[in-house]
Amino acid sequence: MEQRRQIGLAAAIAVVTGESIALGIFLTPAAMAKSLGSPALLAAVWCGMAVMAFSGALCYAGLAIRYPQAGGEYIYLREGYGSRVAFLYGWMSAAVVDPGIAAALAVGATPYVETLVNLPPLISTLLPAIILLVLCGINYAGTRLSSGVMATANLLKIAVLVALVAWAWLSGHASSANLLPLTVRRPGSDALFAAVAGSTINAFFSFGGWWEAGKLAGEIRNPQRNLPLAFTCGVLLVTIVYLLVSAAFLSVVPLQHIASNTAFVAQFGEALFGAAGGKVLSVCVLLSVIGGLLALTMAAPRVYYAMAKDGAFFSVFGRLHPRFGTPANSILLQTCMALLILLFGAFDRILAYIIFSAVCFLALSVSTLFRLKTPVRRWWYPVAPIVFLLCAAIIAFLILMHSPVPALIGVCVVLAGGLFQRRFSTGRASQADPVTESSLP
Repeated sequence: MEQRRQIGLAAAIAVVTGESIALGIFLTPAAMAKSLGSPALLAAVWCGMAVMAFSGALCYAGLAIRYPQAGGEYIYLREGYGSRVAFLYGWMSAAVVDPGIAAALAVGATPYVETLVNLPPLISTLLPAIILLVLCGINYAGTRLSSGVMATANLLKIAVLVALVAWAWLSGHASSANLLPLTVRRPGSDALFAAVAGSTINAFFSFGGWWEAGKLAGEIRNPQRNLPLAFTCGVLLVTIVYLLVSAAFLSVVPLQHIASNTAFVAQFGEALFGAAGGKVLSVCVLLSVIGGLLALTMAAPRVYYAMAKDGAFFSVFGRLHPRFGTPANSILLQTCMALLILLFGAFDRILAYIIFSAVCFLALSVSTLFRLKTPVRRWWYPVAPIVFLLCAAIIAFLILMHSPVPALIGVCVVLAGGLFQRRFSTGRASQADPVTESSLP
């Protein structure tokens, strides 16, 4: 049984924007603005990250339509560097990163649910697990259903954020005077290098997830057309939203009045909606988080499915559900791992340990463009991969300087995956669909 191409352009764009615009949209702009102390610097950091993301989006679009099958980075690394490197990426995704992010987002959503509804203590404790199990059920029950729900949630999220920005200005609560002077740093800002370095890392985290659409390439209709549009339009949409929301935030709450990133949500909501501000903003945050979780829990299991189809993972995870056509066992695996991490409450430490390795794998995936047997001949090549690799090197260096011990522990965790690779036969030949050079973007 083969995967069916049931995902349209809107859903593919929603995957790109879904993980990028999640909880961070309400937290990182305030933290970055307080540290940088200047609206112009904040815009510069967002635009710099947009250049990196757009360069990466072009590269991933080229790779995704050349290998339009489930797995994303796993497939690109397998074709560029062989089964061992690809397995290490898959190991990191299955055992650490994907379930860790899912657990973190589910926990992050809980306080905002409690703002809206009075829950018994037991239900509050179990709520993150309930959220994960409900999303598991949606993804298990069919790609058409899950992609429809995911696209609706994420496109609604974009609409709500744009409406929030519009209301800030139309209601008169926003004032351009709060942004002035644009270039002068406010008193109390961090040292310039430390502020730019920390904000760059935060911006990278906030943009993170735009590459997830490649994991669903085997189920996207007309991949030669829709994948490049999904990557590029999705990244541009994320950039516009972050710039608009950041400007609205600082226009309503002057930069010098920001107390902390968590308190800022309450400040912004109260300024716009008075006493009801907390509840209104809680709805916005929840919509953003659920949209991000839907995109993650839909895309991530396709990596484990691709590994199992390759013979690089337990074969049971390479089967499609006979009725729903979804990689049901891989979806269950991802959910169970997230619940396990939730049980131990270790997601925050896991993410700190593994993010350096995740950046390295992104760079390796893009670098496979230089190792293809058929050279890429497109307007963006080789500038886009070179720009992305330089930016990734800077991000990796900043992470290594900021948190050297967690970064090195993360590398050890990834390398430990090599011990498990011996259990599997990874010699299966590539099953990539043939794509002509003329179809590359």
